[in-house]
Order: sequence, then structure tokens, then C-alpha cells
Amino acid sequence: MSNSNDNSAMQRIAKLVDENSFMEIGSLVTARSTDFNLAQTDTPSDGVITGHGLVDGNLVFVYSQDASVLGGTIGEMHAKKIAAVYDLAVKMGAPVIGLIDCAGIRLQESVDALEAFGTIYSKQAAASGVVPQISAVFGMCGGGLAVVPALSDFTYVQADQAKIFINSPNAIDGNRADKCDSSSAAFQSEETGTIDGTGTEDEILARIRQLVCMLPANNAQGGCMDECTDDLNRACQSLDTMKGDPRYVLSEISDNHIFIEAKADYAKEMVIGLIKLDGMTVGAVANCTEIYDAQGKKTETFDAVLSARGCNKAAEFITFCDAFEIPVISLTNAKGFRATMCAEKNLAKALGRLVSAFANATVPKVNLIMDQAYGSAYTVMNSKSLGADLVYAWPDAKTGMMDAKLAAKIMYAGETAAVIEEKAAAYEALQGSVQAAAARGYVDRIIDYPGTRKYLIAAVEMLYTKRIHQPDRKHGTK
Repeated sequence: MSNSNDNSAMQRIAKLVDENSFMEIGSLVTARSTDFNLAQTDTPSDGVITGHGLVDGNLVFVYSQDASVLGGTIGEMHAKKIAAVYDLAVKMGAPVIGLIDCAGIRLQESVDALEAFGTIYSKQAAASGVVPQISAVFGMCGGGLAVVPALSDFTYVQADQAKIFINSPNAIDGNRADKCDSSSAAFQSEETGTIDGTGTEDEILARIRQLVCMLPANNAQGGCMDECTDDLNRACQSLDTMKGDPRYVLSEISDNHIFIEAKADYAKEMVIGLIKLDGMTVGAVANCTEIYDAQGKKTETFDAVLSARGCNKAAEFITFCDAFEIPVISLTNAKGFRATMCAEKNLAKALGRLVSAFANATVPKVNLIMDQAYGSAYTVMNSKSLGADLVYAWPDAKTGMMDAKLAAKIMYAGETAAVIEEKAAAYEALQGSVQAAAARGYVDRIIDYPGTRKYLIAAVEMLYTKRIHQPDRKHGTK
């Protein structure tokens, strides 16, 4: 099969890039191996179309696997084409987008194919933090190939056709596909933390186009700036009644209400994504206690606690933002940690990773305390002590070691209810209110709900020229 416009691999590229902007590279490459009758097999482009194009005028490099050629399997020349795209992308400072539809490793090429896998991994690792990497899975993505989307910064999966797995469902002890299809888009999106979104082919390609326009092209660009067409002083309405759902809050404060959420189905108690503030792309990390649908109906609720999955999700995103000079704002609403046996196995390590991510990030960091900020959870969520440049809070937010009533019960155990109420009021005034934190310099300003957008814009603009010189070291260990 040739690389004509009726080829699904080429059709995906055509939908992704601006019209007539795609320039193919390596169209005449074919498989080099002749073992096991490959010499008699037609392998146009060795099963992968590679090249460059434009997305809304932004240069991107693309590879799209062709499942009609040997199942889109990866062999020596297939991998060399992808590696060449990565080399060009790094040289030019432009994102790499991989459209995956592959039956896996090419058995006929054996160790050559294994070496090919390693070459792709190596190029991805070298490009990490240099240019954005985006993957979209439209067919099979199994075994070692599943590492490719895991190494990408953003990954999308076609909901009804794609399969992504390390071990197939039937190869897992005690499982089978009809019991739990661990290769399905739904499972991968909800359970692994690898997938940023699912949808139809057209929906995914449209999301990638939107994402490319929100991201800097490379780590040397100094963030991403566009012209702002929204009112910088626009009052934000209903934040006080909807603050449990940071998706609403972030959409409300963002330019033109644009919020691109990442990993939406995974660890829903932690929300991450990208917004625009006066044209500047900003990363957001937020605690979530409620989810509302498009009609304003509450559909899910969560405790205001940090989970291991949520911490890992946030830490990875903060590290990505820091690599590409994207400022980070955090919306804090956490009173403690998830208390389950499963969480206890992983929570300390995950919290350490989140602490390291916030502390090591040198980009502008702004924290907004939305509601509760108690104990170590408050400290972990981008507090002043971890390096937040500015900390704001809404008027009715609460901070401190713990809830005032609980603190009074512990300190005055055995006392009457009246005494405990009296001491609780005193504790909140002296130690448990956002005013008390502001008096000690831990909160820089108490802001009103409608003015949230203008204050956050002023903060990130003031911090635009922030510079920090880190101690000499190769890298951190967490």
C-alpha cells in the first residue's frame, strides 16, 4: 500500500496539521531485512509515515504508523525513521507528535527490532524536557511499545478501538479480557496515570491541535505567550459556591474560559491542566472535592485529602511545567492525607515526590488557598516554606495545624463542651484562620472572590523575570 491520501496513517496526519502543510521525509525507505520472506513483501515507508507540518502555524514533527504494512510493526528502518524525526525536532526546537497504530515488534527482524525499540526509547529520553512529546494511540500499542506513550508528555487514546498494554489481559494471572479488559482505553485512563484523554479519532486530533497551541515549542522559548483578547479585570462570578470543583474555578479565571485538563479520569481528587492568564500559558495544580456536570449538577464528591495517586499526578505535571518554563499556580483545599491501607503503602513516597517537585521548580509559583489548608497537607501544597513566590487566600479560608474544634478537644480533653467551644474559638482566632497566617507572613494577601483573575494575572506578570540559581548538582534523586 502506498502513502496516498486514502491511507489511514496519512489521513490522520492530514486532519492534524494545517491544510497542505505536511512535508513527508523518507517516503522511499523500505525494510532492509530479507529473512523469513520479507524480501517478497512490499513494505512502503516501512510502515511509518514521517515528516513535518504546521499546527495553526506552529512547526511540528510527526510520525504516523501504518497498520496496513506488516501490521505497523517496528523494525530497524521503521525505528530509524522515527529517530530521524526526533533528531530534527530537537535541532529545530519543535514538538514531536506520534500517531500510534502498531502490532508491536517485528518478529522477522529479531534482535534488529529489539535494537530499534531501544533507539526510539533513547531518542525520547534525550528529548524529554527539550521539546514537548505527544502521543495518540489509534490501534494496538502493546508490550514494549507501551513504553513510548509512557515516555511522552501527553497521551491520548481512541476510546472504541485502541488497545494499550504491557501484558495482554489474558496473560495476567487470574484475569481474562471479559473479566477486566486492562488494555481498554477506560482502564488505562482511570488506573494507570498514563492517559490524558480519550475520545474519537477526530476529537483526539482536535485536542492535540489545541494543546500544541498552548505549549511552548521547546525549553529555550521561555514559556508561551499569545495576545489576550479577554478583559484582564473581568470579575469572576460564583467562585465562592463552586470552589469545590477547581475545573470551574480554573475555567472562570482563564482567558476566554479556556482550560485544558490533563489526566482527567485519573486521581480525580487532584486536578491538573493548562490555562491562559493575559496570554501566558500557566500550569495549574488543584485539590478537588466536588465535580459538577455541564448543567451544574454535582456528580461526584471527594474528601479534602491528598492521595498517593494525586501526588504523583501533580508532581509529574509540575516537573513538566518547570522544564518548559511554564509558571505554576496551585489551588489548595486539603486537610490531611488519605487514610487507607492501599494509600499508606505509597503515600510517603508520593508526598516526597510532590515536595521535591514544588521545591525544585524554579518557575514562578503562586498558591491560592481556596478553603481548608491544614497540617502537613498545607505545607506540601506549594506553601511559602516550599518556595511559593506569592500566597493568596480567599477570605473564609482556614489554615493551621488542624480544625480548631479538633485541636481544642485534644488540648482540653475531658473538659465540658462549653470550654471546648470557647477554646476552639480562641484557637481559630490565634492559630487557625487565614488572617493569623497572613499576620505571620505566610499569606501575602487575602483577596476577594470576584477579583481572583486580576490578582493572579498581576502575580504571574510580576514574576515573569524571576531568576533562581540552583546549587551545582547533576540532578535531584526524587
